Amino acid sequence: MSSPILTAAAVTKHFGPTVALSKLDLSIRAGEVVALMGANGAGKSTLVKILSGVYLPDSGTLTLRGEPYRPASPQAAKQLGIATVHQSIADAVVPALSIADNLLLDRLCDPASPWRVPPAARRDAARPLAARVGLDVDLSAPLASLSLAAQQLVTLARALASHPTLLILDEPTASLSAPEVERLFTLLDRLREEGVAILVVSHRLGDLRRIADRVTIVRDGRIVADLKPPIDFDAAVETMIGRPIPKDRAQYAADAASLEPCFSVRDFQLTPHSIPFDLDVQRGEIVAIAGPVGGGKSRLACAIFGATRAAAGAMMLNGQPWRPRSPADAIRAGVFLAGEDRWRTSLFPDSVPFASIAGTLSFPFLSRWFKRGAVDRERERDAAIEAISNFGIRCTGPDDRLTRLSGGNQQKVVLARWHAERARLLLLDEPFQGVDAGARADIADTLRRHAHERATLVFVSDLEEAFEIADRVVRFDRATLERTPTTDLTFHIHR
Repeated sequence: MSSPILTAAAVTKHFGPTVALSKLDLSIRAGEVVALMGANGAGKSTLVKILSGVYLPDSGTLTLRGEPYRPASPQAAKQLGIATVHQSIADAVVPALSIADNLLLDRLCDPASPWRVPPAARRDAARPLAARVGLDVDLSAPLASLSLAAQQLVTLARALASHPTLLILDEPTASLSAPEVERLFTLLDRLREEGVAILVVSHRLGDLRRIADRVTIVRDGRIVADLKPPIDFDAAVETMIGRPIPKDRAQYAADAASLEPCFSVRDFQLTPHSIPFDLDVQRGEIVAIAGPVGGGKSRLACAIFGATRAAAGAMMLNGQPWRPRSPADAIRAGVFLAGEDRWRTSLFPDSVPFASIAGTLSFPFLSRWFKRGAVDRERERDAAIEAISNFGIRCTGPDDRLTRLSGGNQQKVVLARWHAERARLLLLDEPFQGVDAGARADIADTLRRHAHERATLVFVSDLEEAFEIADRVVRFDRATLERTPTTDLTFHIHR
């Protein structure tokens, strides 16, 4: 066996009284793909940020290619051969700049680089970087014109431009379609053959089966298992969460489903050229709309929520015509949407007063909860305390800022927001994004517990997630709902 490219020994990190990492040991060899699994808050993101130069450890040692490694910044880490693609790309891109300029951002920010480079020359320099990740777009277009998945490919291409010794990917497939995922894995296979060490943080078992040489499990800031294929994934998840997986899942939704119609669409077209479709959802039922990223699922969710308009067709909510003029209309009527990109649709940066857990939960209901501009802090805190308990949010209290929570706990806050009041129709777009397998089961049980109160539509690209949560799964493809036989992709799942 070759010597490790990177070694972490007894690495410890505290945030006030919270121990994020506790004497953690890790090693990665050249040409090896190590998958890092762990429950939300287990310490994965803290470890990634230490390796990538965002944080310094409080104690312990890091060694890179046999030399002491203690980067003072992400740029220093990249110069030493460690490139990281974080789960949230907001801090890694500049949406107003062109795609080419984002691909070349590190080069353009280098003081030693010429500051006047013609746009055509920048596009020529960026083209091979884009081609390496299969990104075939107009490089002169603003980055903001790309989908979230394509923007993630831009950040990956930019990371590879530094020719890293170690590539770190945090939930790399969360926003990618199936073809994009396979293209990414083909690229990782090639990098592995070139001797690049790769650390992948992922909760998708399909990812781990396809790409991992080894699965390392983190719990409570420590490495508790190091597994090699063939991997017993049920045992791995139980090791990760520290308790057995319930074998007899709760039967809430299917038992509560009634014949009472709640939401329907007829002859619905999202675009002028799409095929019309019908859809019915009963009260008490959880229906998963499953299809590829970019296939139109999010557009359908936004049309129901009043954020966009459909090209044609009619909607009915509790037997009455439903045509919301805006999301505010939808919220007043009890139609709630948890959007796909939590930072774009649901959460606030620290500079905003509503950036705490309590403020995030109360924001959509200000006009109902707070009369004449008076903020009822007691009601706000009580709702947050209940949400923290119901969803198992790991935090110190209702006033915690969202930026201090792990990605999975941020997602729990987003879902808890739309349980602060009773919904008639709940829309969840990729609700398990960045959520570990144990927390995913807890969230699914919580959603089922409340399913009898409403109809629930869940929009997912991962069929495994669809089967875990839904009573019925309907395939969505190219902005068209296609009903297929139960032997194919439409299933009635009896819980």
